[in-house]
This record gives sequence, structure tokens and C-alpha cells, in this order.
Amino acid sequence: MSKEIVVSGIRSTGYLHLGNYFGAMKNYVKMQDSYDCYFFVADYHSLTTHPDPKDLKANVFRVVAENIASGLDPEKVALYAQSDLPEIPELYLMLNMMAYKGELEKVPTFKDKVRSQPNNVNAGLLTYPVLMAADILIHRAVKVPVGKDQEQHLEMARNFAQRFNGRYGQWFPEPVPFNFGNELVKVPSLDGEGKMSKSENGNATLYLADDDDLIRKKVMKTKTDGGPIEPNSEMPPYIQNIFLLMELVSSPEIVTTYRNAYNTCTIRYGDMKKQLAEDMIAFIKPIREKAAALQSDEQLLRKILKDGAEKARESASKTIAGARKLIGINYY
Repeated sequence: MSKEIVVSGIRSTGYLHLGNYFGAMKNYVKMQDSYDCYFFVADYHSLTTHPDPKDLKANVFRVVAENIASGLDPEKVALYAQSDLPEIPELYLMLNMMAYKGELEKVPTFKDKVRSQPNNVNAGLLTYPVLMAADILIHRAVKVPVGKDQEQHLEMARNFAQRFNGRYGQWFPEPVPFNFGNELVKVPSLDGEGKMSKSENGNATLYLADDDDLIRKKVMKTKTDGGPIEPNSEMPPYIQNIFLLMELVSSPEIVTTYRNAYNTCTIRYGDMKKQLAEDMIAFIKPIREKAAALQSDEQLLRKILKDGAEKARESASKTIAGARKLIGINYY
């Protein structure tokens, strides 16, 4: 019995952080035993911000290493670089013929980029959702792990699948958002403002590459107050964030101890942050060390990417062959 196909990718810019792990990578690890998984490093997507060419390879290798260090098994999934599949830009071109300027300009993430980087509004930014659709449809995926901020892009991928099927014949399934569990985990930033991000405040984000001392320094700077003055008081959001972070990495007994201390007005935030810092170190350190060991073995990473690309191209080539035949691009 064939498994359902799952596709997801992560940009090769910035360092992966705790939000990436709990929001995506932890789910990837769960999916690899039950689904036919294609996970890729989105190096083409990163070109919209013009990364330094000398950094690009190291960034891709680091993302691959950190995913494997987090539990992804390259023997069980196709783990590959987006640029190693020439079928993706070919499908991207086909889908661009069915994408309309007006709909692309209305995408919230495009509007945000226009405001934040008015001097770099390139065509790649405008057609970013089309390339995302090609990433997904190239394997005729049925399930895509995405966060709330990416659901509109997935909706557009379904639209492009519908347009292709309506114009040329049924070929692409309409992918749906999917994650283990009912809710996606959103990891709050350490400053209590929004979620952890690769591109925002680095001091408020815990990266999987952070060393022990840096983790302690960041955690100890988290915002607190004088503590509750009445039993069972409602927690302000920045205190809720500390407890949420603790729930991710600490034992239930430790979390219960500090909740009880909060509810009885005996909590000592300094002790709580020290505990959280050590639990964060215990969680991040094995990932950091395994990722560093993998990054030192470039030959192994090259082989993993090459093998992953070969598995992915087997699927992608069938998709393109079918699409070409339906469009009429088959002359011999």
C-alpha cells in the first residue's frame, strides 16, 4: 500500500532556532515513518534577498545538518536542495503562465516585503507563491506541513492545481495543510514580543547553534516583574511565555513546581530562569554537537544531498512528464 506524499521546505537563510524545531522539524521526524516524505532546503527562495554566494553552500549544509541532528533520517526521506531538481523551475514556469499579477500583488507577505524593502521588489518576490506551489506540486503532494502564516500560499497552490486540471486535465491533487496534533506550536520570543524568528531580534531567539553560555545569557535577560501579590493571579503574557518555554524542555514536575510557586506568590524568577536555562542547554546541546560534527564532514553532506536529489528526481520527472503530455509539449 503506497503512503501519502508529504512535502515541506525551509529557507537556507539564517540559523535554525527553537521555533523551527517545535513548529516544523519535530513534526518532520514524526512524519518520516508514516508518509512518503520530501523535505528540501529552499535555496532558490533565498535568492530573493541576494545572499553572498560564498555563504550559500555553508548555509545549505548547516540546514541539512541541523535537520538530521534533530532526528530526520535521510534513509527514510528524500532530503535535497531545491536547486538540484531542474523539474522545479520547469513547473514554476508552467504555473507562472496561470498566475495573475493582481492576485500575486495581494498576497500579504508580498505587501510586507514591498514596505520593508522598497528598493528590492524583484519578480522573485512577486512570484514567490508560484515557486512554493511548484515545490509542492512537483511531487503531487497531498499534505503539506505549514504554519498559519503560510496557509494562504498553500491555498494558492491549490488554486494553481485546479487551474491546471481544469485547463489540461486532471493531474495534480489539491494539497491540504497538515500537522500532527490539533494546533501548531508557536514558540514565543524571549522578549515577549511575537514568536522566535530567523530574521528578527537575535537576542530574543534561541538558535540550535547557540553555545551554553549564550543560552544562559539570553534566558536570564527574559522579562519578568516583582511577582504576583495575590494567590492564583492571572499571568501577564511575558510570564506566560516563560512557562510555555519551560513546558517545551523541562520535566512536568519542574513546571508544576514553579506553577505552584506562582499561584502561592512564592515564585523566585531568578531561580526559575536559571532552571529554564539549564534545561534549554540540556535540550539544545546534543543537537548543536551532532550538527557541528555533520558540518565537519562535507563529503557525507554532499552524499546525503546527492542521494536525496536522486530520490526526489524520480518523483519529479514523472510529474513533469505527465504535465508536458497534458499541455502538449511532447514532440517525439
